[in-house]
Amino acid sequence: MVTYILAIVLIAFVFDFINGFHDSANSIATIVGTRVLSPFAAVVWAAVFNFSALFVVETAVAKAVATGFVDVGIVDPNLMCAALLGAIIWNLITWYYGIPSSSSHALIGGLAGAALAKAGMAGITFGAKWIQTLVAIALSPTLGALMGFLLMVTVFNLFKRVTPHRVDKVFRPGQLLSSALLSLAHGGNDAQKTMGIIVGLLASSQAQTAFRGETGWLRFFYVPSAEVTPPIWVEVLAYLAISLGTLFGGWRIVHTMGSRITRLRPVGGFCAETGGGLVILVASFLGIPVSTTHTITGSIVGVGATNRLSAVRWGLAGRIVWAWILTIPASALMAVLSYLLLARLMPM
Repeated sequence: MVTYILAIVLIAFVFDFINGFHDSANSIATIVGTRVLSPFAAVVWAAVFNFSALFVVETAVAKAVATGFVDVGIVDPNLMCAALLGAIIWNLITWYYGIPSSSSHALIGGLAGAALAKAGMAGITFGAKWIQTLVAIALSPTLGALMGFLLMVTVFNLFKRVTPHRVDKVFRPGQLLSSALLSLAHGGNDAQKTMGIIVGLLASSQAQTAFRGETGWLRFFYVPSAEVTPPIWVEVLAYLAISLGTLFGGWRIVHTMGSRITRLRPVGGFCAETGGGLVILVASFLGIPVSTTHTITGSIVGVGATNRLSAVRWGLAGRIVWAWILTIPASALMAVLSYLLLARLMPM
């Protein structure tokens, strides 16, 4: 059992790495699309600020994932492993096709699917966190679009007598700050989902039995309750994993986010990143596992719409929306299948 639990912890960090790999485009697409930074410099910049969230962002999202979506009484290693496998499979499918779907909602869908497979509807705790998360699916891109639109309109009014060339000179260095803000917000919200999965796993009765009384390095895996703050080693490794994932990047999605939705100049990139970053940070403060992908896509659309509605490639945006709609049920289905297989291979 100890080896199995340790393997699931490793899988959780693999998911975190894939999350960074898959979602790196969210942090760097606009700054690459505006040619303020080269792709390599952009991923290094984003990875540094992904990790910096360790020192800035509290762990409200981690606690929500550990306790707010499924009944903690039914959690066991098979359930958490199936949830992770469901999310990873869906992330890899959408990465392969260059579709910026939500890693956050893939994980929530994976949790729901695994809980359904084990305990039916009774395994899911339909409470505040479910309501907040489902509402955020609609509100996060809307708020991102609104913030991007308002920031862009404000900039237009402040710089209406300034030539476009001079505006670009101002906002090229400004976009370094906005990209840093977005990367920090991305790391601060997304890495915590992995923390929540690991804490939920280690707080399960099987894990507590396995690690209670250990005196060596395994004593650090004993977690008395899912309500506790994640151990510091979990926080550090979660932020490190998502940062390394960002460093390796997801170039298929960079192309989609950076240029195919709408063409951006540095001023547009600044407004999109700032608007998206602020929305995500507020969600992290409230303990809501919001989608970075949804939010920054909405911000980019909002910025593009300030020029004219035809500047946004609505056909591509519609395809992305369909990916959002399908993410939770698709990852849930994959988690159900994973759980049924694991229950046969590793009966609890």
